Amino acid sequence: MSPREQTTMFKKILIANRGEIACRVIRTCKKLGIATVAVYSEADAQALHVRMADEAVAIGPAPARDSYLVIDKIVAACRQTGAEAVHPGYGFLSENPAFAQALDEAGIVFIGPPMTAVQAMGDKIESKILARKAGVSVVPGHNEPVSDPDEALRIARRIGYPVMVKAAAGGGGKGMRIAHDDPSLVEGLERARSEARSSFGDDRVFLEKYVEQPRHIEIQVLADKHGHAIHLGERECSIQRRHQKVIEEAPSPFLDEATRQAMGAQAVALAQAVDYHSAGTVEFIVDAKRNFYFLEMNTRLQVEHPVTELVTGLDLVEWMIRIAWGEQLTIRQDEVKLSGWAIEARVYAEDPSRGFLPSTGRLRRYQRPAGEGIRVDAGVAEGLDVSMFYDPMIAKLCAFAADRATAAQKLADALDAYVIRGLSHNIAFLTSLITHPRFLEGRLTTNFIAEEYGDRFEGISLPHPAKLDLAAIAVAMRMIEAERAMAGSGKLPGWRPVHVADWRVKLDDEPFDVRLDDPVEGVPRVRIEDQVVQPGLDWQPGRLLATATVNGRRLILQVDRRPEGYLFTHRGAQVTVLVRTREAADYAARMPKKQPPDLSRLLASPMPGLIVAVAVEPGQEVKAGQELCVLEAMKMQNILRAERDAVVESVKVAPGDAVASDQVLMTFVGAAG
Repeated sequence: MSPREQTTMFKKILIANRGEIACRVIRTCKKLGIATVAVYSEADAQALHVRMADEAVAIGPAPARDSYLVIDKIVAACRQTGAEAVHPGYGFLSENPAFAQALDEAGIVFIGPPMTAVQAMGDKIESKILARKAGVSVVPGHNEPVSDPDEALRIARRIGYPVMVKAAAGGGGKGMRIAHDDPSLVEGLERARSEARSSFGDDRVFLEKYVEQPRHIEIQVLADKHGHAIHLGERECSIQRRHQKVIEEAPSPFLDEATRQAMGAQAVALAQAVDYHSAGTVEFIVDAKRNFYFLEMNTRLQVEHPVTELVTGLDLVEWMIRIAWGEQLTIRQDEVKLSGWAIEARVYAEDPSRGFLPSTGRLRRYQRPAGEGIRVDAGVAEGLDVSMFYDPMIAKLCAFAADRATAAQKLADALDAYVIRGLSHNIAFLTSLITHPRFLEGRLTTNFIAEEYGDRFEGISLPHPAKLDLAAIAVAMRMIEAERAMAGSGKLPGWRPVHVADWRVKLDDEPFDVRLDDPVEGVPRVRIEDQVVQPGLDWQPGRLLATATVNGRRLILQVDRRPEGYLFTHRGAQVTVLVRTREAADYAARMPKKQPPDLSRLLASPMPGLIVAVAVEPGQEVKAGQELCVLEAMKMQNILRAERDAVVESVKVAPGDAVASDQVLMTFVGAAG
């Protein structure tokens, strides 16, 4: 099933993208012996994709509109370097017909589908009309652009709530809003159009019926220039937040073989209807009875393509390059076999405890997990910055195993071992997702995160047995530190003063009394509650990762030193651990508590960004939930609302202002009368 070898191929390819997808394309080009050219903005001068490529060309300032989205600069970089073809990755210019046409006019090959297919499928309204003609089932809706709120209300009442407001151009969850009633539709229409205009330069939106209890399942297609098209099975992408995929897997735990083949056949029929070639994805929404409806076709490589590669053994980027060169597919549909199970988690620079707001900063420490069945597609390295100008994805972490349960276990262990310091990230949240009982049972819908977590992730509490394990491990760590401290004193290894036999370990606010007994064969032995535990521990002071074995259970945890203890990160939980002698703990209990500062009178920016609108003025009374201002960051608009009734004392920003994280935007006094 591997592609036919050829003696001729592109000599040099330019990657018109950045981050992990640029690095991903470069890896396949190196495998094929093709030279690569990276392009970069001022913000990406030291980026990983620039380091990996054979050549690199600067294309302008940090904002994408001044660099990665400027077609003339990409074409000029091709001419400057002699690149024969361009791989667009995803996002940016990947589905821009004008870009493909400009390359064609310059004699440069676009590694992607024909312009006609991009145009046909790039518009969500036109694509639904074409899909219906091709015999593909579509969601009920109104397939004409809507801008007038009164017209939108009439349409929504005819279709029936809930409805989805969707941008006609682009994707990635931008320009999309779910409306359950008239007020939310009016607000959603305005925000969707604004986001679409900002992200895609096209503010057209349309309405369609929102399918309740939906699953998002997509079909990967592959087609050559000779009329041969196949599908490579499905990807389950139902775990989403704000329409942005978070966890993807292949195959789906929901589909039966008959539904899989029916969806695949419709996806291939649609590809053939628009004379498609290259890799593409047909997205469907599937209800609880396995009825499926066409959503859109992405005429590019998908972010989540690695899970398909893992279960099929195919390199989709390689096939895109070979198809662009003119090769025929050498794979028949009946030769496509799905083997094993793959699950992908998107690792983002964001703060789940603050409503998943994007985070920026420098990766002070960065250590990616490894091992059999683990794949990391990343575009970052230790010491580099995650910029406010682009999508905050750090990496895609994939686990592959023979079955779904084992793949989930591998992914959870890999997330436990993924070390990121210097900015906020969503690893604890991903770990919580992948170990959630409902996820493990396969009971998924696109509402999973909203139903199980709400708007924020506040962390989880470990079960009592796991806390006992961590308490025992903490004492074992303290002994390792004590022995290292005594190493230069002339004392024999294992020596300790008698007075440290009794310890009190506090996990957050829960105390555990631990008795340290004499070690057995050099392994510490502790008594905790009614158990005797010998924690095996692979760890040295200063290391951020520890592997422990407690009563046959293997644990991977991250360890950050704290005064009198540690911060443990394990299985989605962060636990502050204080390790004190019994006497020191008794003294500490008598110390007064420090009161936190009162920040209730301030509105601070939750992240760096740009103020788009200010809705209030000094002296104005506001009610809880009322809009205060709109902050744009990472290409998304966020409405900041009043947490309680109050009076605005001062407004310190205006539309167009750039603000930093935690910068004070407004102050308040009293409560509104």
